Amino acid sequence: MIKVGIGGWVFEPWRGVFYPEGLPQKRELEHASRHVTSIEINGTYYGSQKPESFRKWAAETPDDFIFALKGSRYTTNRRVLAEAGESIQRLIDSGITELGDKLGPINWQFMETKKFDPEDFEAFLALLPKTEGSRKLRHAVEVRHDSFKSPDFVALARRYGVAIVLADSDHFPMIADPTADFVYARLQAASEDEAVGYSDAALDQWHARASTFAEGGFPDDLPRLAGEADNKGKRDVFIYMINGFKPKAPAAAMALIERLGG
Repeated sequence: MIKVGIGGWVFEPWRGVFYPEGLPQKRELEHASRHVTSIEINGTYYGSQKPESFRKWAAETPDDFIFALKGSRYTTNRRVLAEAGESIQRLIDSGITELGDKLGPINWQFMETKKFDPEDFEAFLALLPKTEGSRKLRHAVEVRHDSFKSPDFVALARRYGVAIVLADSDHFPMIADPTADFVYARLQAASEDEAVGYSDAALDQWHARASTFAEGGFPDDLPRLAGEADNKGKRDVFIYMINGFKPKAPAAAMALIERLGG
C-alpha cells in the first residue's frame, strides 16, 4: 500500500482553508482522514497519550486509514541511547495497539546534533520491540546529522529491519536506501509560491518514486549509499507532507494521492 498524509491535524492556518469554515475542532480529525490516507501523530513525541485517545482516534477514521506515531523525545534526546529501554516501553504500553489495524510505523526522530555512534545506536535498535501482543510493530529512525550518511549505518538498519526516514530537506541528510519492508518519507520542501506547495513536476517525481519503491525497486534519481538490499520484495510506502510551507501540506498530500489513483 501507499499512504500519503500530513503531520498532525491540529493547525490553526488550516482552518477555513483545508477545514471548512465553522467546522468544530473536535471534527477536524474526521475531516482530515477523509481527504488524506494517513496522519503522523505528533502528540506522542511531546508526551504520553492515553489508551482512550488512541481508541477514539481509531473510531473517527475510515477502516483503511493508517496512523504513524512519533516516538517520544524523551527516548531519543538522550546521551546514551542504550539506556532508552524503559522509555521505549512506556510508549508501547501507553495503548498504541488500541489503534488496531490502523497502527502504522513508529518514527523515532533524533536531534540534528546527535552523531552516529555505531555501538550505541545498535544498542538502541536492539531495544525496539518487534511485536506487542499479537501485533507486529514497525520502526523508522529519522536521523539529522551528516555522520549517518554511511554504508555502515545503512547496513545496521537493515540488520534490524528498521527503516531510515527519507527526507527532502536542505537542512538534513537524504538517505534513500531501503532498509525494511516499508519506506517512510517526510517531505519538507513545500513552497508558498506553488499552488499546492509542490510543483507538478515534483509531485510527478514523488509519484514515480513511491510507485517504484512499492514494487520493490529503487528510483534511479535518488542517491544510494550502500548496495541493494537482499529483500527486494514489494514494500509499503508512507509519505508525509510535513513542513517547508506547512499551510499547504494538506493540498500537497491530496495532489499526490490524486496522482496515485485516489
